[in-house]
Amino acid sequence: MRILVTGSTDGIGLQTARTLQELGHDVVFHARSEQRAAALDGSPEVLVGDLADLEQTRAMGRTAGAFDVVIHNAGIGGQDERRETGDGIERIFQVNVLAPYVLTALMPRPQRIVYLTSGLESVGVADLEDLQYERKPWHGMQAYSDSKLHDVALAFAVARRWPEVYSNAVDPGWIRTKLGGPNATDDLPEGAETQVWLATGDGDALVTGRYFKRRQDLKPNAAARDERYQDGLLAACARLSGVELPG
Repeated sequence: MRILVTGSTDGIGLQTARTLQELGHDVVFHARSEQRAAALDGSPEVLVGDLADLEQTRAMGRTAGAFDVVIHNAGIGGQDERRETGDGIERIFQVNVLAPYVLTALMPRPQRIVYLTSGLESVGVADLEDLQYERKPWHGMQAYSDSKLHDVALAFAVARRWPEVYSNAVDPGWIRTKLGGPNATDDLPEGAETQVWLATGDGDALVTGRYFKRRQDLKPNAAARDERYQDGLLAACARLSGVELPG
């Protein structure tokens, strides 16, 4: 299989990409800069694009080519202050939600898509009226939790709109990475295992519109199943990016 893993220069993304390579798959890495791409060992094939930049994200989506599987791993954590990108969009929302939406909309449809989320999606709020914290008080971890709920809703919306594609969300667990921090409880291989299974497995892995952790099919935040919320999120992403999700 030909597989793209976004945000794969370190952490869970790097572990996922390396594991898939070891299994014999044709893996394309992704880096946000040429400098980070050059630091990868083994000279793998790398797509370069800063997901905090809409022009670069759209260009990546249009030129990336076709894949059997896309794993949307890239993401950033909560921040002490509300920050906007050069596009005037709140940074967590742009990187964690808008970027995977744009790539999904512009790239050829793969056979399987995996969107990484977090257990904090359970406390995420589906506030379509203020997705970017433009009016309500800023709370970095809540903004992160909201973005992870949006990712689950995006996975479910794609599963509903594209029934021929297996589209699922994965909570990798609390993993010892730069994002997870040194006090996290789980090791890198555990953080990559479920998305590798969904990307390459047969049988129980061939499902869609599900939310997994450690290969277990879990119940997500109930809001993620709300089709009005899903459609509202897609509409907001289309407005912000200028890109419509086909189908």
